[in-house]
Amino acid sequence: MIKRPSFLRRFRREDSGSLTIEFAIMFPLFITAMMGTVELGMITLKQTMLERALDLTVREIRLGTGKIPQHDDIKKKICDRAEMLDNCSKNLRLEMIRLNMRAWVAPRTDIDCVENPEVVKPARTFENGNVNELMLLRACVLFKPIIPSTGLGKALQKNNGGFAAMVAQSAFVQEPK
Repeated sequence: MIKRPSFLRRFRREDSGSLTIEFAIMFPLFITAMMGTVELGMITLKQTMLERALDLTVREIRLGTGKIPQHDDIKKKICDRAEMLDNCSKNLRLEMIRLNMRAWVAPRTDIDCVENPEVVKPARTFENGNVNELMLLRACVLFKPIIPSTGLGKALQKNNGGFAAMVAQSAFVQEPK
């Protein structure tokens, strides 16, 4: 029979499993950090695409031929330019607000997006501007995180369908004809 004290001394001196223990502790942390990095990269890419599409569309409106832009046309242009947004035509909601620089009232800060289960939500506030009026155009789009159960995907505020919201806004003055 093996004596206990000699067995414990031999167990304490043995180091053949030390890397396995370090690996078992560090691997989940490393994978979580990697998944968070991928999630952050995709969110940043989608946000950048939305911002760029909105900026290009606003530039086109601002420098246009004096034609008053309509909601559906603006939405289509943004969705055509933001290729990374999933199901953009359903998940994008636009809001255009006329701002008065002489009697300033800050625009509302509560921004809502389209809820996925709903069929169609009409434009929240969409006022077409006239020549030389300051307009604020906000776009809110819903997206599904890649890894919703861990890291950044878990930390995002989501609706009942598991979608998180992304908002972009741009102000412009429509040029005269």
